Amino acid sequence: MQNCVLTAPDARYAAQIMDYRRAFLQQGDGFHGCGSLRDCETAETWLEQLRLMSSPETCPPGLVDSETWLGVDPEMDTLLGIIDFRHHIDHPILGLWGGHIGYSVHPDFRRRGVATQMLQQLLPKCRARGLERVLVTCDADHIASETVIRRCGGQYESTVDTPEGPVQRYWITL
Repeated sequence: MQNCVLTAPDARYAAQIMDYRRAFLQQGDGFHGCGSLRDCETAETWLEQLRLMSSPETCPPGLVDSETWLGVDPEMDTLLGIIDFRHHIDHPILGLWGGHIGYSVHPDFRRRGVATQMLQQLLPKCRARGLERVLVTCDADHIASETVIRRCGGQYESTVDTPEGPVQRYWITL
């Protein structure tokens, strides 16, 4: 198992953030939990957008305020994954199939327990914000993500159809 701790996004990880972005673009993977990273040409732009998203006062209209964390190996100081916590899901997409939490793991570090560790470490932060439970979703055919959610206490609720295919909804009681 790869050691992973949640770390606030920081410019000192700028090169690794852009490497992460390139890896996802090359693989054609979804940027789950990465906010606008797909569209940002620089880490600095992404970090500024995360700062704006972190408060209801600065969050752009039509979006939900959120916190994004880097999953970092503390010994290697290496970016392993990214996880995002939306403070509420009072939004048509988030309430149906987006959920409170999104995450992704760098392709080089998958199947090492990184996503499970990130989600486990994020749940107390959700509770500290006053939530009693969180909605976490995954594509219906994404067995690895389903396993992560279930390992962290996710209870299956339903499967919903979305424009991108069926999505499973799980609730985790905090």
